[in-house]
Amino acid sequence: MTSLRQDEPVRPTQRDEVAAAGSELIGGPIGRRALLGAHWMTPVRFIALVAIGMFALGMVQKLPCYNGGWFFGATSQYVHACYSDIPHLYTGRGFADGLIPYFDRLPGDMQYLEYPVLTGVFMEVASWMTPHSGAIQGREQIYWLVNAGMLMVCAAVIAVCVARTHRRRPWDGLLVALAPAFALTATINWDLLAVALTAAGMLMWARSRPLAAGVLIGLATAAKLYPVLLLGPLLVLCWRAGAWRAYGRAVIGAVASWLVVNLPVMIMHDASGFHIREGWAKFYTFSQERPIDFGSVWLLISQRTGNPLEDANLYATVLMILGCGGIALLTFYAPRRPRFAQLAFLVVALFILTNKVYSPQYVLWLIPLAALARPRWRDFLIWQAGEIMYFLGIWMYLAYTGSGDKHQGLPPEGYQLAIALHLLATLYLCAVVVRDILMPERDVVRRDGDDDPSGGVLDRSPDVVVLGRAYHAPRHAVHFEGAPRVRWGVVRD
Repeated sequence: MTSLRQDEPVRPTQRDEVAAAGSELIGGPIGRRALLGAHWMTPVRFIALVAIGMFALGMVQKLPCYNGGWFFGATSQYVHACYSDIPHLYTGRGFADGLIPYFDRLPGDMQYLEYPVLTGVFMEVASWMTPHSGAIQGREQIYWLVNAGMLMVCAAVIAVCVARTHRRRPWDGLLVALAPAFALTATINWDLLAVALTAAGMLMWARSRPLAAGVLIGLATAAKLYPVLLLGPLLVLCWRAGAWRAYGRAVIGAVASWLVVNLPVMIMHDASGFHIREGWAKFYTFSQERPIDFGSVWLLISQRTGNPLEDANLYATVLMILGCGGIALLTFYAPRRPRFAQLAFLVVALFILTNKVYSPQYVLWLIPLAALARPRWRDFLIWQAGEIMYFLGIWMYLAYTGSGDKHQGLPPEGYQLAIALHLLATLYLCAVVVRDILMPERDVVRRDGDDDPSGGVLDRSPDVVVLGRAYHAPRHAVHFEGAPRVRWGVVRD
């Protein structure tokens, strides 16, 4: 395989066998003399348009439900695999009645909206653009369309951010734009808001703007909990590189932006003084108290053994702590400092694998991270195949349980197989990423001459704290002029 100049863009059709084979559908791999970026259709714009097109196809896939499956049949939305929370929660969480999230109590057992504040704001803004008169079915359809339009913008932002994060590898954004699981799950829930903010935060970090990155990560955490996990990989990476100032700025930005969003809703004042508002806390109490649910390894174990696993919270927490400890040791022992995207993917995948529930749209959290961590079409598509099987499996299982005595759909044993496929596919991609960390010469990004394009201040930065194999620079390591030498696990000048 020929090497590339440092300023030469990476063309997947020349470096990836699967990408080259797939390009035959549009005329084959691009030639060496082709002009790229010489007109308005740049790679980033092309990827954004593809992402919007795939999102639109995902909306078309929901058409059977839009035309009645959400309203007239409990199992129809599962048989057609077109379920979405959005129209159901329009009425179920009081938006149709003009109730204000976190402040107005809901009828029934839920009491308050069980979503983080920024997601609640997103839902509320969409309800403002939905007519408040007419048949409820028509209002729910419009509410879904309004949300879909807003989420389409998020999808385009994600594709653009991924395409721009690795300057020499813009075409890796096609992994996100063309991901089948992305199109199928994009309008199930509101996860794309947090994913877009996270992708933008990672782009800012790649551009060596840690404060802006922290602000965006904090906003993403105000929309969904998982983005805060990215501060963990940044901690160990900045520790190894000694980049404490950049890490501090990121943490300050994250905490400040999260507080700006949450404090106005969090704090309630009455005659008894200041205290935490019950409506704001609902998301956190609901997450803690909910039992094991669809898609999790705990549900698989429970169904196979008959054990309700009432201590699943404890088991998940212990596994998460041990897994994060393992990722930290991997960071310090690796022969070269891992790339930020690699560790971000591993820690979010660990959270998904150990969580009490795995909703189909959670795959959206991992798709941009996977495209940056392992931009290899074969491995990406293997993982996507497992996720598509799970996407189909959960809806067919719900059709089976909701069809009464007819039992039309996938029985529990089939659903357990779908869970296992999802878990194994995710573990496979994690294993490949870990292999790349331990054997940097296998990393497709570094093999083309880059160090850590998503690392920002960490890119081509010398190490300060290392352990194990990293005591001695391996043959495949990049040597930086004037870099200090490692002794006793700490770099000495």
